[in-house]
Amino acid sequence: MLVHICCAIDSHYFLQKLIQDFPNEELVGFFYDPNIHPYSEYYLRLLEVKRSCKKLGIELIEGEYDYDTWLNRVRGFENEPEKGKRCSICFDHRFEVSAKMCADLGHKSFTSTLLTSPKKSLQQLKQSGEVLAKRYGIEFVVPDYRKKSGTQLQNIMAKEAKLYRQDYCGCIFGLKKQRQEQNRLEDELFVPISKQIQYESIEERINLYERRVKLEDRGISYRIIKERFLNWRLLYALLRDKNGTIPSHILPYSTLKGNYTRGKVESSVHLLHLLNRSEVAFLRLNDYNMYTGTNYKTIYELIFNPPTFESEISLRRVLKPNPWDLGTIVVVEDIPIKKIELKMDSRAYEDVRERIILS
Repeated sequence: MLVHICCAIDSHYFLQKLIQDFPNEELVGFFYDPNIHPYSEYYLRLLEVKRSCKKLGIELIEGEYDYDTWLNRVRGFENEPEKGKRCSICFDHRFEVSAKMCADLGHKSFTSTLLTSPKKSLQQLKQSGEVLAKRYGIEFVVPDYRKKSGTQLQNIMAKEAKLYRQDYCGCIFGLKKQRQEQNRLEDELFVPISKQIQYESIEERINLYERRVKLEDRGISYRIIKERFLNWRLLYALLRDKNGTIPSHILPYSTLKGNYTRGKVESSVHLLHLLNRSEVAFLRLNDYNMYTGTNYKTIYELIFNPPTFESEISLRRVLKPNPWDLGTIVVVEDIPIKKIELKMDSRAYEDVRERIILS
C-alpha cells in the first residue's frame, strides 16, 4: 500500500494504525506536497517525516517539489476559504500523482495521512481519492482514525515523539488568510537579504531539528522546551539626506514610531550619536567592528555577510543596557552631519520559540 504523507504529526499516528490494521501489507510512504511554501518549511516537514518513518521502519519516497505546477493548478482560487475549491484542487492534484505512483510501483491500493487531519473534510478527501483510484485501477483505502478519541491519541503520540508541530496547513494562500485572521505577522515568509538566521525563523527551526537528529543518532538525551519572548522583524529601512541614500545597517529590535522621522544629529552618549527629534541613534562602523570583533570595511560588506543575530543583540545590550529599549540604532560608515530622513517599518511582537536542553 502506498501512503501519501502530508506531515509527521498526521503520519506518525496514521502509519502505526495502518501497521495494526493491515499487518500483511507492505507500507511505502510517499511525501508529495508541492503546496507547502516556503521551501524551507517544506524541507523542515520532510526532515521530520524521514525521522518518523525511520523510527517506524517504513520506506519513504520523496516526490518532486513541483511548486510551479501546483500554483498553476490553483490559479484563480487564491481567495477560497479552508476546505473550499482550492483545497479540493490541491487534494486532487496530490492524490493523482500518488495514485499514478502507486500504479507505477505495482501496488494495489493507496491512502493518505490527510484523512486523519482534523482540519480536513473526510468526505472531500474520500471523493477525490476514489475517483482517481478508479481511473488507475487501484483501491483508495479510507480508514477513519479520528473517531474514538483518535485525534487526542494522535496528539499524545506526537508529543511523546517530540514531533515538529507546524501551525498552518502548508500553502501560502491559507497561511496569509490565517495570519490575517490572527492579526499576526507572516514571518514564515521573511528571509533577510543577509540570510542571517533570526529567532523563531524557519531557518532556526531547521537548525534545531537537524541538531535533534544528530543527538538521537549519538544517543544523547535531550528535551525541547518552549519559551515566550519578544520577537522582531525588519520589513524595510531607508536612510537618506539631500544627496541621496546613505548605506546603513539596522540593529535588531530597532523600532520607529510612525515609520518615518527626520532631523539632525546634535548630541552623543558614549559611542551613540543621537538624532534630535526621536529615539534614533547612530553608530560608526569602526565602533561596531570594535565591539563585535569584526573587520568590515563597508556597510555593504556588513549587510550581505553579517555576524550572528546573537552577537548583534549582545552589542545592543552593551550600547543600551535597558533590556526594554526598542529605540532605533543605525550603523553607518560616518555619522551624518546634514539633516537626514529615515523611513523604516519593523515589528516587535510576542512569540514562542523552541530550544533544546540537554538532559
